[in-house]
Amino acid sequence: MFAVDISDQPLDIAALGKNFPRSASETGAVVTFTGFVRGEGISALALEHYPGMTEQNILETIYSAARRWPVQAVQVAHRVGELKAGEPIVWLAVGSGHRAAAFSACEFVMDYLKISAPLWKRECDLQGNWHWVDAKAIDQDRAKRWGRGATA
Repeated sequence: MFAVDISDQPLDIAALGKNFPRSASETGAVVTFTGFVRGEGISALALEHYPGMTEQNILETIYSAARRWPVQAVQVAHRVGELKAGEPIVWLAVGSGHRAAAFSACEFVMDYLKISAPLWKRECDLQGNWHWVDAKAIDQDRAKRWGRGATA
């Protein structure tokens, strides 16, 4: 099962983990990642997206991961709207027969979420001023290690 959920509702990390599908006979490892809004010099983060396009782009990245590693399930839950520091912004889970594949696929999907998912971010600084945020060079460099990335 491959799934993407984009929502303006808070992420229920416990429920997502509990409901993540896994096969008792095939899944030997589930790797999860939860990203939180950091409060480093900001009071809030706002995300916008293009419904339909965002989900499709993330699904294409998931399918690319499935072509590279033997994964049975990948699920992404991502928040949009305004979030405060400390709130979960993204949850990602990958199920595979072996831990190495699950870890690699999880990292791959997260690296491409950071640089290519059509999610537009604005930060509100501590003085109340909003500004757009570009992908960080470090995130772009991390994604380069995968080669052609989500299109491969």
